[in-house]
Amino acid sequence: MTVDAPNRMTRRQFVAGTGAAGLVAIAGCTANPNLSANAGGQNSTGCGTKTLSGSVDIAGSSTVFPLAKAVSVEFQKRHQDVRVSLSKTGTGGGFENFFCTGKTDFNNASRPITDGETKQCRSQGVNPLELRVATDALTVIVNKNADWVDCMTVDELRQIWKPGGAKKWSDIRPEWPDVEFDLYGAADTSGTFDYFTHQIVGEEGRQRNDYQATEKDNIVVQGVSGNKHAMGYLGFAYYRQSKEKVKAIAIDNGNSCVKPSIQTAKKGEYQPLSRPLFTYVSEKALAKPQVAEFARFFLKQSANEDVVVDAVGYVPNTDKRVNEELAALEKIVGAQGQDQGQGKQ
Repeated sequence: MTVDAPNRMTRRQFVAGTGAAGLVAIAGCTANPNLSANAGGQNSTGCGTKTLSGSVDIAGSSTVFPLAKAVSVEFQKRHQDVRVSLSKTGTGGGFENFFCTGKTDFNNASRPITDGETKQCRSQGVNPLELRVATDALTVIVNKNADWVDCMTVDELRQIWKPGGAKKWSDIRPEWPDVEFDLYGAADTSGTFDYFTHQIVGEEGRQRNDYQATEKDNIVVQGVSGNKHAMGYLGFAYYRQSKEKVKAIAIDNGNSCVKPSIQTAKKGEYQPLSRPLFTYVSEKALAKPQVAEFARFFLKQSANEDVVVDAVGYVPNTDKRVNEELAALEKIVGAQGQDQGQGKQ
């Protein structure tokens, strides 16, 4: 997907009723007094006079996609000569096939990069810089008419999703329907698959294989909404967009049933399925002004509740974290600038 139409997201959707002044603030033009003025570098607010051009190429996580899209659309309003190309490939698929091979500047990720992926990237001259951009409440969904279930324990979910797992609802609780599950979830190239498997099944890469695996979250929603006995899992932003069609399950991690929400994820109450979301940028790509500026812009927007919470549906970064991430980013940008300058001498 190429994000090259600045008006694709309506003003109401993006600003969420904040008005014209809010639109300027979302764009980064009005400085957040809690964000370091020095950390952003020249034109870091997007309000300077520097003209940017060229391309920014992004692949990776479908979970991070809605946030990256919102940021990309607004970035292109500020920098109309920059073309942002954005695609859903899954976290792992993005690292292996696009980012580590140098085909993209950024890789969105719904879990941290692995040692193997880092090794692959570096063997091909790509040094990834991790930027945390939000927190997600990974959500288990069932059909709206599944009136027998509102909360499940982690162990009950494990019984369903482990290799060779339960076949029927009644295998979990005898009073539940004696009907087979219809299951939908992430493909094994997805960071969502990796995180869910690690937290619920407890084994890396080990999940039952008799379910509908997809990188398209709308297929998970469609499947679950179309079968009374279905279950699936996906990022909270996609659930929030479809909450009239499906029902979210509360998770009991040993204390009490906690529903997924912005508030429970922010407070750390929704466990174990609250997770950090990232984008990784190639250090070499930061030598390109448009890539460095997009990285700054993405980080600054990651603290903007109008964008992260209202327009998308994730937990935003704190100002403190953004400042720390910006400082780390500027060190790399400065180093890349020095290397580039020395190369020209």
